Amino acid sequence: MIGLDSNVLIRYIVQDDPDQSEAASHFIGSSIRDGEVLFLNRVVLCEVVWVLDIYYGYGREVIGDTLERILNTEGFRIENSKEAWLALSDYRLGKGGFSDAFLARTNAMLGCDFTLTFDKKAARSELFELLTPRTELPES
Repeated sequence: MIGLDSNVLIRYIVQDDPDQSEAASHFIGSSIRDGEVLFLNRVVLCEVVWVLDIYYGYGREVIGDTLERILNTEGFRIENSKEAWLALSDYRLGKGGFSDAFLARTNAMLGCDFTLTFDKKAARSELFELLTPRTELPES
């Protein structure tokens, strides 16, 4: 099994650098054809979504479709695959960002009742609880 960094996967997806994109495509394609398993950890998935959104300006639908293709690729082994699929579903429903959803789904799988956050957008999901700063401190 070989782990992939997000930059290799990005070049494979966007094909924007001729040399790196060709190298990534050749490596991934030949590895999968040869039966090699390519490992994608959750950090890589979160970085890929961030780069596609912020750097390339891809919309939520395109990113969701791209993630689905990645998750469905037979030669990829995805860390926390079940939680990745659930996070993708949350992301498509507009319940915050993919990384937030993946974090909360993984925490829930590990036994957390919820994930505490200051992020109001993430807190729209039932997997989060919003922490609000106290307006008054209790008297000592």
